[in-house]
Amino acid sequence: MSAESPAADYSGSENQRLSETRSIDYIPLRERHGHPFSQFTLWFGGNLQITAIVTGALAVVLGGDVVWSLVGLLVGQIIGAAIMSLHAIQGPRLGLPQMITSRMQFGVYGAVIPLVLVCIMYIGFSASGTVLAGQALAKLINVSNATGMILFSAIIVVIAVLGYRVIHKLGKVASVIGVLAFAYLFITLLSTHDLSAVWQNQHFTIANFLLVVSLSSSWQIAFCPYVSDYSRYLPANVSANKLFSSVFFGTVLGTQASMTLGVIVAAIAGKAFSGNEVGYIVGLGSSATMAMVIYFAICFGKITFTTLNAYGSFMSLTTIVSGFRQQTSLSRGGRILFVVLMVTIACIIALISEPAFLKSFTHFLLFLLAFFVPWSAISLTDFYLITKGRVDIPALSQPDGRYGRWNWGGIVVYCLGVLVQLPFIDNPLHHGSLTWIFAGNDVSWVIGWFVTALLWLAARRWDRRGTLERSIHPAE
Repeated sequence: MSAESPAADYSGSENQRLSETRSIDYIPLRERHGHPFSQFTLWFGGNLQITAIVTGALAVVLGGDVVWSLVGLLVGQIIGAAIMSLHAIQGPRLGLPQMITSRMQFGVYGAVIPLVLVCIMYIGFSASGTVLAGQALAKLINVSNATGMILFSAIIVVIAVLGYRVIHKLGKVASVIGVLAFAYLFITLLSTHDLSAVWQNQHFTIANFLLVVSLSSSWQIAFCPYVSDYSRYLPANVSANKLFSSVFFGTVLGTQASMTLGVIVAAIAGKAFSGNEVGYIVGLGSSATMAMVIYFAICFGKITFTTLNAYGSFMSLTTIVSGFRQQTSLSRGGRILFVVLMVTIACIIALISEPAFLKSFTHFLLFLLAFFVPWSAISLTDFYLITKGRVDIPALSQPDGRYGRWNWGGIVVYCLGVLVQLPFIDNPLHHGSLTWIFAGNDVSWVIGWFVTALLWLAARRWDRRGTLERSIHPAE
């Protein structure tokens, strides 16, 4: 974690506007503000939510026991969160959102390749969140599920348009509400159910264990394409160790708490959980009043998480368009248009796919690893081992500049990183021909990360662009 930090002569003043004015452009040092702890509350509160509960429940729904599911989920959290936290450090060091930095490795136009896939991911996560939050909001205000989803999407549009500062404030409130709601749910479970049989039912299998490790790792790695979007306003010389720790412990503790609840609830509920996830969780409330409180907590938790996806999709779409138009920022009207577009697409998918949500979301989440693991390996290897965090920021918007239109070395390595995983993927969407080597277990993401990193180190030996002695920043 020793990538170069830009000079720290920022004035410390901060823009107090509630509505964010910047988009994909560089954040000047004079506008930097905040403390690493804001990253803890954002990722802790953001992960105390219903989708994480359902994802944890999948460990049991798909055949695992409680004890080894919890262990496997924790192992996966640690691996995925470590990778995610390394990406978070790129934010303040570069002063840029996450995906625009991919132009360094793929070229100004070539970065569109991972960006399109990232947009698909954001839409998928937003759709899944809209399904669950829409159900909860519908119960809370007594409307249909479809109406609940539409109203929830409207709320997300407003918050995503307001941007960075509001999102972080929501993260702090979500942390408090999430802790209270989860404390109540855990206490209710422990006081109203005999969990001894659940703990004693242990049947370890390597297949189920690796499945849940992949499940929780993919959850964390899926944050990597936008984690530095929410750290880029921090002071450029912020402690890398403090920032890493804040993101790491925030996302691990929040996600593990949610997934632990999901595992226990699924083990108790059995078949009654699948297809009635929100209803069963809310049913733990001992009264109609508490049920309404839990519905509210579910809605609020999903607002934070789904806003992260909507904001990330807006940033990615802006990066795609700006690359071809050689723009470094986006007008407020364009910002609203892009946010509305991405949220609307997610809402339509949610309305169409609601009945098959749980099954399709599982397959979607796990298959995402094949496409984001090689991107992550290239990005981190380049940042920490090759460029040392030094970047020509103006050239990121210049197709004829240092990074060029298409960096075929980066594109080829990325494609090879995806292809090398395919024989080892075991997923209903794709069954690899070599999974028998690992007894049918999916270890593709581990193979993909290390192979891609090694290929990128080798490819950069023949890169004629060289490396910079220091970063080149826009005139402030």
